[in-house]
Amino acid sequence: MACQIAETGAMAADEVIEGARGLAPGLAPISGVRLRGAIESMLMSPHPGLGLQWLHRTSALQVVLPDLAATVDFSQEAGRKHKDVWEHTKQVVLQSTADPIVRWSALLHDIGKVPTRVIHENGKVTFHRHAEVGARMFDKVSRRLEFDRGPKGDIRFLIYNHLRANAYSRGWTDAAVRRFDKEMGARLEWLVQLSMADVTSRRPGRKQEAALNVEQLMSRIMDIRHLDAQIPPLPPGLGNAIMDAFKLPPSRRVGELRALCEKAVEDGALEERREIEYYVAYLISNGFAASPSSMPSATDSPFMCAPDEPHSHE
Repeated sequence: MACQIAETGAMAADEVIEGARGLAPGLAPISGVRLRGAIESMLMSPHPGLGLQWLHRTSALQVVLPDLAATVDFSQEAGRKHKDVWEHTKQVVLQSTADPIVRWSALLHDIGKVPTRVIHENGKVTFHRHAEVGARMFDKVSRRLEFDRGPKGDIRFLIYNHLRANAYSRGWTDAAVRRFDKEMGARLEWLVQLSMADVTSRRPGRKQEAALNVEQLMSRIMDIRHLDAQIPPLPPGLGNAIMDAFKLPPSRRVGELRALCEKAVEDGALEERREIEYYVAYLISNGFAASPSSMPSATDSPFMCAPDEPHSHE
C-alpha cells in the first residue's frame, strides 16, 4: 500500500489506515531483502513522503525502521515545530535525486540526531557528531534489511559525510579542497546531490545560497583537478632527489617518503609546486629518513572525519 500511495500521491482513508495498523506487527518476520525492496520501490516513487507518512500512521515504520520512527516529533530547535527531524527527512528525500543510494542516504542521514541531542541552558540545541553516530546506527539497519556490500558501504559513507560539502567556505585552501576531493572519491557526486537536498530552510534565499556554495566548491575542485593534471603539486624528479639525498636505492621507502611530502601538501603543512630542495629539506628537518620504524605513516591522520556540527541545514 505504501508503494501505491507513493506512486499515485493519494493517501488512503482514515479507516483504511486504522485497519492496517493492526497488521503492522506481521511485518517483523518478513525477510530483510523483501522489506528493503519494498521500501526502495516506495522511495523511488514520485511521492515518497506520502508513502513514508503511511508507514508512520500505520505503525509499520516502528516495526521496519525503528531508528527512523524515533525522529517523528523530534524537535531540532526548542519550541519550533517546523524543525521536526521527521518532517525535514521527508522533505530531503523528496528533494533528493531519484537514485537509490542517494534516496536511502537522505532517508537515514539524520537518525543519529536522536541519541546525540543536547539542549543547553541557553536553549541552544546541538547534535555533536550525529553523522558519525548515524553511520554506526546504519550498520544495524543494513544487517536487518540485508543490504549488499557495495550499496551498504556507499550509504554508510554518505551518512557519515553528509555535512561536509555544506561546510565549505571560500576560506578553504586549495590543499583542503584537494583533500576533500580525494577523500570523497567516486562518491563525490552522490554527496553533492545529498548536500543540495539537505537544505529545507524556509528562509528566503537560503536554498539559493547553499546551492551557490556547493557550486563554488565543485568549481574549485574542477579547477584544481585541471591544474594538477597540467602541473602536479609535487615536482617531477622528487623521487630521484630523495634517493640522492638519503643514499637510498629504488625501493618502497622512497615512495613512502614522497607520500609524506604529498600528504604534507594536502594538509597545508607544505606549499605546492615548489622546488625539489624545499621538499627534501622538509624530510631532513623532520627526521623522516632516520629509520623506517620512526617514520609516521602517510595515512596517520583521521580519514573522513565528520565536522563538528557547523550548522543545521533546515
